[in-house]
Amino acid sequence: MSEEAEILFGVYCPPHPQPLLSPEANEGYSNLRDAYETCRQRIEDSDADIILVYSTTWPSIVGHQIQAHPEPTWIHVDDDFHYLGSMPYTFRMDVDYANGYQEACEKRGLHARTVAYDGFPIDTGSVVALQLLNPDNRLPACIVSSNMYSNRAETIVLGKAARDALAAQGKKAVVVVVSSLSNRMFTEHIDPTDDRIHSAKDDEWNRKILEFFADGRLEDLSQLSREIHGQIRVQKVVAYKPAWWMAATMGQHNNYTGEVLAYEAL
Repeated sequence: MSEEAEILFGVYCPPHPQPLLSPEANEGYSNLRDAYETCRQRIEDSDADIILVYSTTWPSIVGHQIQAHPEPTWIHVDDDFHYLGSMPYTFRMDVDYANGYQEACEKRGLHARTVAYDGFPIDTGSVVALQLLNPDNRLPACIVSSNMYSNRAETIVLGKAARDALAAQGKKAVVVVVSSLSNRMFTEHIDPTDDRIHSAKDDEWNRKILEFFADGRLEDLSQLSREIHGQIRVQKVVAYKPAWWMAATMGQHNNYTGEVLAYEAL
């Protein structure tokens, strides 16, 4: 058991299926696919033991859920972009870590449970991320849900519990957060070649977020989450939580080396 969790690096990536299913439909989708490939290679070249995924497209209502089936297998179709086709998947999960994460959550006062039964659906964001970042299941993964009603304090505790479990098991992790930036979608069908950021305001705030990532200022981004949510997020959940969890899991400071590999409409 080590005293501190060892996070090798983090990846923030979008949840929609176009980079996986139709990268050729739009130059931007292709650029995102190339960025995924760069991240895949970096993960492969690392000495990570596990890929830890926080997905905003796996919402939970009561507490926090952690995927603990050793080999979830199914065929997934995205709710919004079902016309793009099916996404068959088989993943390799780190059951020991999932159970350890659940126990660490309970020790910190959170309500958490593992999910481990055949046919439980893996969400679009996790399917896309794991198929593009870990296509051969070379590394085991763990997926944690995004509770719709958790506030900043609870989400930070959830991230710290992830660190507790990594430290207890002595595992090196790559952290993957699956989330959009501004999340406004067109309400009528558009041709993929016409895809674009919804508004100039959304684009401005997206670029502010990316500036923080590029500067490695993860804790500052976490502190701005409520403002970001109020400015560019559809008000369907109580807060923009990904930066809270990412900062708490990786370590709450502003001394990271950041890089933006792609920014495109999706």
